[in-house]
Amino acid sequence: MKKFMEIIDKYLMPIAEKMNNNVYLTVIRDAFMLTLPLIIFGSVFVVITNLPFWSKDQITVLGNYLGAANNSTMSIMTLFVVFGIGYNLSKHYKIEAVYGAAVSVAAFIILTPTVVKGKKEIVDSVLAFDRLGAKGLFVGMIAAFIATEIYRRIVQKNWTIKMIEGVPEAVSKSFASLIPAFITLSFFLIVRIIFMFTPWGNMHDFIYRFIQTPLMTLGSSLPATLVAIFFTQIFWFCGLHGQILVNSALDPIWRSLSLENYQAFTSGATHLPHIVTKQFMDTFTVSMGGTGMTLAVLVGILIFARSKQLKELSKIATPPGIFNVNEPVIFGFPIVLNPMIIIPWILAPMIVTVITYFAMATGIVPQTTGVEVSWTIPIFFSGMLATNSLAGGILQLFNFAVVLLIWLPFILTIDRKYKKAEKEAKEAIEKNKNEIINNKNNLTT
Repeated sequence: MKKFMEIIDKYLMPIAEKMNNNVYLTVIRDAFMLTLPLIIFGSVFVVITNLPFWSKDQITVLGNYLGAANNSTMSIMTLFVVFGIGYNLSKHYKIEAVYGAAVSVAAFIILTPTVVKGKKEIVDSVLAFDRLGAKGLFVGMIAAFIATEIYRRIVQKNWTIKMIEGVPEAVSKSFASLIPAFITLSFFLIVRIIFMFTPWGNMHDFIYRFIQTPLMTLGSSLPATLVAIFFTQIFWFCGLHGQILVNSALDPIWRSLSLENYQAFTSGATHLPHIVTKQFMDTFTVSMGGTGMTLAVLVGILIFARSKQLKELSKIATPPGIFNVNEPVIFGFPIVLNPMIIIPWILAPMIVTVITYFAMATGIVPQTTGVEVSWTIPIFFSGMLATNSLAGGILQLFNFAVVLLIWLPFILTIDRKYKKAEKEAKEAIEKNKNEIINNKNNLTT
């Protein structure tokens, strides 16, 4: 165990520190956080529209009335991500963030095809939802980063129009951004024209085929998912926020997979394309008591533990744990740097992930629909919402039992250790108390 800790300290901690301090990963994380309230809004109405007890005719009617909720949020999520990247990266460079965001969105739109080929006809001057959603996510991210970098370099070189004093600030800022925006967007217009002479016709199809599809194939595989979970648990064990470190790099892939499932689900497809999605990762790991599925640990402590330390911990940590807030367990158990629990801490989520994957692969449980489920929704309910099926909630309960069984021997071992320490401390206090009484009696006599 000592050697293992030395390896973590020597090799993993420097990597984690670099990832945590990486500007681009931080910007991606913040950009996706910007989309969260919008996606949850759209997801609520997708769930309402597709409740299992509606008939097909009722679903169609509801879709006509409520469809705008998800079309204006989830279906065009890439636009919000692009805006978020441009805004946050500009803010990092201390330039006008709104202008950086606006230029990023414009650059993405320039690269986006405006011709949609149907079965019988070709429609011009339109933007297809799939280009603004899953299919365009990687193009949007690349465009946003490149556009912001070009824009900020021109601004920092002072290639700007400076207005005289007395001109309103809004007008001054607008003119200051004119040359940087013109040069940046001209670059993307040239890129668009170049791609028109390639076999792909546009940058979207090129990126989707040669970058996004291979990455999504890799990210949706079970081995890659287990590696991601392993490093998430390791980073948390070292006291670092594993989700921030790992998800910042993999969220674009998982989000793309979720969006493709969502588009298939809302189009009425009977089979969804992906098992591993953002909701797969969140709902069937994090939304079971927080990272490491520690709600099962707390229940195990409540039922089986006898030491006062663990009992008090369970009383404090269980209420927030029901809503997937588990920092009291991670730092109060403690889990951080505690060699006694590293085996169940890493093993439990990986085993449950394998169970969940094969349950969905075999059709026992439906795949996640791509609907965003808030991470604070308790176990069972989040599973039902993510899969639009009772089977999703039942799978969570089964996984909960598996985690409890894995952790139980370690809970009992730690409990015995704490119980013994408490007994020894109590005996020491009694011994000191008796010695004080004896000393007083001796002084009296």
